Formats: sequence, structure tokens, C-alpha cells
Amino acid sequence: MEIEVKRFSHQSNDTLGILFVECDFECFVLEDEFRKKKIKHETRIPEGRYKIELRNEGGMNQKYQSDYHKGMLWLRDVPNFEYIYIHRGNKESHSSGCLLVGDTLQSNLYQNGFVGNSRTAYERLYKKIIKAMETEDVFITIKSIGSIEI
Repeated sequence: MEIEVKRFSHQSNDTLGILFVECDFECFVLEDEFRKKKIKHETRIPEGRYKIELRNEGGMNQKYQSDYHKGMLWLRDVPNFEYIYIHRGNKESHSSGCLLVGDTLQSNLYQNGFVGNSRTAYERLYKKIIKAMETEDVFITIKSIGSIEI
């Protein structure tokens, strides 16, 4: 399965994007902001293609326990980052470098960005990824469109 995130709004506090599964719109994404030099918990991950695997350890995994949860959606081998996940959340302070998903979007042009209905978007996306993992590898490609200079 191929997932793609297209980042389209790069502001001083956060980044907004659109997530596609096999070229079909799935949801919106909110991430930390771009930084030339990484600051822990305050910097988005680099553009690239990453394999998604399940991680069954750590506090995030405990927090997400449910009847459908099989482990956190973990982006592997992200340069200079560790334990980057796709998960639910609404604003940049919920991220620590991870990708937050939501069904609604509030622009970040004049205030901080926000994604809403995150639990619904996450559960839907999670179930698609888990189903695909039964028969194939899952990859996510992250690209920026537009300028990243703030």
C-alpha cells in the first residue's frame, strides 16, 4: 500500500497537509513546523519515503488500547528521529514530530492550525493500514508543495 502526504501550508508553528491512500483523499494532516536545525519535539520530519510498521511497546501503545488496535503506526528509519507515529491529535502541541490526522481542517495562515474529528479519521485510516499489512508492505511518502521558507 502506498500512502502520500502532500504538505501545502508551512507556517512558523505548524504544517498542514493532505493524506492520500492509493491516490484517493483520506484525511488532513497536521505536523510540527519546518526547521533547518532539529529541535526535539518541535520539528517535523524530513521529506521522504518511509515504511510503516507496528510498534507494540511504550506509553503511546498503552494509551491506544482498543478492540481494533494492534500497535502504533510507526514510520521507520526517519533520519535523526525515533518513534515517529501516525496518531490522533488536534494541534501542534500534540505532535512531537508525529503526523496527526483529522477529517476537518482549520487554516494556519492567521492562527495555529487545527485538525478536527481526529479519532474518526485515525480509526478509519488505521483499519485500512492494518488490513493492507496482512498481505503487503505499507509505505508513506511525504512531500512539500509550495515554499518552505517562512
